[in-house]
Amino acid sequence: MNHDEVAALRALLAPTGWPDRAQVFARALRTSTRARGGLLLVGTPDEEPWHLAAHLDDESRLSGIAELAPTLVRWNAPVDAPPHLRIGLERLEVARRGETLFVVTPETAPPPLLERVSDARRVGATILALNQGDAELDSLAHETLAVPAATSPVSFTLAQHLVSAAAGDPGLRARRGARQRLAHLLDVVSGPSAD
Repeated sequence: MNHDEVAALRALLAPTGWPDRAQVFARALRTSTRARGGLLLVGTPDEEPWHLAAHLDDESRLSGIAELAPTLVRWNAPVDAPPHLRIGLERLEVARRGETLFVVTPETAPPPLLERVSDARRVGATILALNQGDAELDSLAHETLAVPAATSPVSFTLAQHLVSAAAGDPGLRARRGARQRLAHLLDVVSGPSAD
C-alpha cells in the first residue's frame, strides 16, 4: 500500500478507532527494539508472517529506522534458503533484553511457541502479540492487538498493514504506552529468571 492509500484507509477507518489502536501498538513496536536484527517476527507452523515481514522491512528502509527491519523466525527453515530466510526457532532461545519477540498469528499459538515466548520474556525480551484473540498468548505479551474475526471491522491482513504503516510513520512519537511501561518495570524489578 502506498502513502496515499494508507491515508485514505486511515480516514475511512477513523470512526472505528482502528487507526489509533494500530498507532499505539506501532509505538510499542518502535520503542521496544534497540538494534537492527532485534525484532524477531514469528508466526505458527502453518502461518508464517511473510507479508508483514516484507512491509516492516520496507518501512525500515523508507523511514530510516533500522530497528524496524524484522528477523523472520521460521518453524521449518530450509537449509538451502538464503541466510536471512533460514533463521529457525533456535534464535528465540537466545533472545535477550533489548530485543522484541513479535508473535503474529491468526490462530491459537501452539504450546511450543508459548513456551519459547515465556522463556524470552523471562530473560527480558519484550513480547508483542498480534492475533485474533488468544488469551494465553496475550497474558505473556507486554502489548497486544487483537483482531477478533467475528466482530472486527478490519481483517487480520488489514490490521497488519495498519501496524506496519504506523510503525514507519515519521509523525509517530516514539514513547512507551502505559501498559508497556508497567510491564517493563515489572520485568526489571523481577529480573531475569535463574532457570
